[in-house]
Amino acid sequence: MNSTGQPDAASSTDLRLRIGLDLGGTKTEIACLDGHGEIILRTRAGTPRNDYPGTVALLAAMVTQAENHLGRRGTVGVGIPGTISNRSGLVRNANSTWLNGRPLKHDLQAALGREIRIQNDANCLAVSEATDGAAAGCGVVFAAIVGTGVGAGIAINGVAHSGINGIAGEWGHVPLPSPDASEQSGRPCWCGRSGCVEAWVSGPALAADHLHITAMHLDARTIAARARQGDCPDCAASLQRWHSRLARSLAMVINTLDPDAIVLGGGLSNIASIYTELPELIRPHLFSDEFNTPIVPSRHGDSSGVRGAAWLWSDSVDPHMQT
Repeated sequence: MNSTGQPDAASSTDLRLRIGLDLGGTKTEIACLDGHGEIILRTRAGTPRNDYPGTVALLAAMVTQAENHLGRRGTVGVGIPGTISNRSGLVRNANSTWLNGRPLKHDLQAALGREIRIQNDANCLAVSEATDGAAAGCGVVFAAIVGTGVGAGIAINGVAHSGINGIAGEWGHVPLPSPDASEQSGRPCWCGRSGCVEAWVSGPALAADHLHITAMHLDARTIAARARQGDCPDCAASLQRWHSRLARSLAMVINTLDPDAIVLGGGLSNIASIYTELPELIRPHLFSDEFNTPIVPSRHGDSSGVRGAAWLWSDSVDPHMQT
């Protein structure tokens, strides 16, 4: 308190509480950020698979338990493996299929008795890294998740950009650009289409490509490790094909969006050769005589999704949430 009996500026800032939830297919994580963006509480729980009412109950219980522990209420943001339809308000395109067609935002708001914000988990990655991560200070950030699946999110001035149809950043489900002869026939994708970026660039896609060429069953991480060690020319060749596909896919993004930074997350973002190989592989596919776009790994790693969910309220904080 200051001499007038009112909270001083520092105290008011310290009261601010932002709560993020990262709803995954096997685990759900909650993180609470203080007024300085520091995580002051973080816990995980198993996601009730194929149980929609149980999932809503878990999310609400995690928020309630966190707030009881901290002794105050906060704003709530949620990252999900899908999107909320602008038309119907229902979840769509979620690989956690029991969420699809459900009014998750409505039901969770009713359970918590307040407004919440929900975004695709890749958008949460973009917001996190644009706010205080690897792309802090950048106006337009494209954040790609490259792992078991492939997806992306866009943040503009630190705010998630979903687009008028709610599908901005659905980079994984456009056709692989500039396919060579071996790629012309496409490859089936879980979405029902053929030749999607995800079907060529994900971890399982790298493993499947290696198996097709060599008849060797290796996962993506092993292929990359053996290529780095230099003891497997076939692994090196498979990784180089994967580099080329990733480079062409990102070149398309740069030609379309021209972001200030590209941030990579997901398990395959840990392959160090990405950051040395991609610039020269991207350059020939750009409609430009210069290439200045930084391509960087996420600073917050596995924490980016839940941090980004909390930062969905970075523009304002309802004072009623602090009581």
